[in-house]
Amino acid sequence: MDNHHHYHHPPQPPPQLTPAKSSRQRYNEWIFRDVPSDITIEVNGIMFALHKFPLVSRCGRIRRLVAEHRENAISKIELVSLPGGTETFEQAAKFCYGINFEITSSNVAQLCCVSDYLEMTEHFSKRNLGSRANEYLDTVVTKNLEMSVEVLKQSENLLPLADDLKIVTRCIDAIASKACVEQIASSFSRLEYSSSGRLHMSRFKGEPDWWIKDLSILRVDFYQRVMNAMKCRGVRPESIGESLMSYAEKELTGLHNQNKKVEARGGSGHEGIVVEAIVGLLPVEKLAVPLSFLFGLLRAAVMLDCSVACRLDLERRIGSQLDLATLDDLLIPSLRHGDDTLFDVDAVHRILANFSQQDDSDDDDMEDDDGDGDGFESDGPDSPSQSALVKVSRLIDSYLAEIAPETNLKLSKFIAVAESLPAHARTVHDGLYRSIDVYLKAHQGLSEFDKKKLCKLIDFNKLSPEAGAHAAQNERLPLPAVVQVLYIEQLRLRNALCCNYPEENLKPPMHHQSWRINSGGLSAAMSPKDNYASLRRENRELKLELTRLRMRLNDFEKEHVCMKRSMQKSNSRNFMSSFSKKIGKLNMFGHGSSSRGSSSPPSRHSERTDSKVISRTD
Repeated sequence: MDNHHHYHHPPQPPPQLTPAKSSRQRYNEWIFRDVPSDITIEVNGIMFALHKFPLVSRCGRIRRLVAEHRENAISKIELVSLPGGTETFEQAAKFCYGINFEITSSNVAQLCCVSDYLEMTEHFSKRNLGSRANEYLDTVVTKNLEMSVEVLKQSENLLPLADDLKIVTRCIDAIASKACVEQIASSFSRLEYSSSGRLHMSRFKGEPDWWIKDLSILRVDFYQRVMNAMKCRGVRPESIGESLMSYAEKELTGLHNQNKKVEARGGSGHEGIVVEAIVGLLPVEKLAVPLSFLFGLLRAAVMLDCSVACRLDLERRIGSQLDLATLDDLLIPSLRHGDDTLFDVDAVHRILANFSQQDDSDDDDMEDDDGDGDGFESDGPDSPSQSALVKVSRLIDSYLAEIAPETNLKLSKFIAVAESLPAHARTVHDGLYRSIDVYLKAHQGLSEFDKKKLCKLIDFNKLSPEAGAHAAQNERLPLPAVVQVLYIEQLRLRNALCCNYPEENLKPPMHHQSWRINSGGLSAAMSPKDNYASLRRENRELKLELTRLRMRLNDFEKEHVCMKRSMQKSNSRNFMSSFSKKIGKLNMFGHGSSSRGSSSPPSRHSERTDSKVISRTD
């Protein structure tokens, strides 16, 4: 279809054109030379020397003004606030004079508005400018998405008249419907038959929708209306998200390049309005936009001091998919007054709270749905799985280690972030121990009470052997924490000895019981420093004993290999007697070893003494 309308009038003698006399009359070149002008129209300071008859025959407004001043023989009319300016009025005047011109997508909005302003309707002349411009808008522009976007862009300078004439609404509806049709067509192109003969959607993701960049030229209020119309028409959330990212990239490009102070900027500026508009248009579906884009919007919202509701909405969305975040995402710069920290710890704390509340709410829903207790654990998109919790715990431990060196970071904020996750989220406490150690190293002025409060976050039973060995020699930890670490390491060594010496039914010798009783009794009676030294000494002795037992176990395994070879070579009684000797050596290995390798259960008194050690180290 032709995108331009040519209007031809009955043949007439070619007009004698009058050359322009000055820059203020440059639009008069198409006026008849042989007919003197009887009216002057002023538009934005430009004078048009015209004739009453062609104008009043098609323009109701000019006809009315001339009729009102018939007695005074009015010769000059000033048209104030004429939509489209001088260029649009020139085209309207040419139409009155029967001079041909083209209606295109770049001038149809202005022509619709100026024809309404001048009252160029069917009441004064058939096939007047108003009806022809609207006909082109409805039959040509609204059938093409690109042209609809162009007309909508032109309408930005024609408000509120363009809105009153439904030009904006018609273009927005056309854009939304055409985008939906394009998407349906692309979906059909992705349909293919599987090997079994069934029709399914191809996983191949084609090129982004071509109209996404076209919409980036729109003003933010028009862009909002277009996106909302697309949502109502059912355009894919992924396409909406791609369009939002493209629009943000265009409108917020200079955000980080400007050197203005943050104090001088606010949410009332253009960038702040754009950020809040984009946040309000975000699809409710997860993964419709990348998580990094949400963090970028949050940084922009903090920088521009956007509304609290805007920032909270972003934090809620981020919290729902926090397991996909990286450490760099969480390093949100702090730009608030009175906050000397480099990063916004409060924002991360709120994001973690959203993540934990989501976990709690999902658990409550499961209890309500499965009151009999026979339900299964849900790993759906709205329920964080254990793997997601583990990922987030590692992420937060890395984040704590990153912000811990800040000297202005308050202990209460550090603890609040560390405690935001449920206890079962951390299966290993190595990362948490590392972050606390970094904090203690950077804040050496902490009191002993604060150090104990900080170390209560660590479950020393969940430390790896390497982390436990480091903690046992860490002078920055408070003494009770070190004693507890040593005691746990001692228990681990005893358990290791029991695993290498599995004869649990054998009764341990009496000197083993007395050693444990004495050890516990001394631990309860000695001072903390002596208790610490005693535990470290016992720890070293147990390690040496474990090494000796492993060496003897290797010797036994070699002898066992020799026994198997002897069994294959001979079935005589000599072999049986040799085998009996080997068994005897095995029994000697078991009873001849150190009493610390025994795995028999301790006496009641030894259990009480052990409990004393635990109570002293808590």
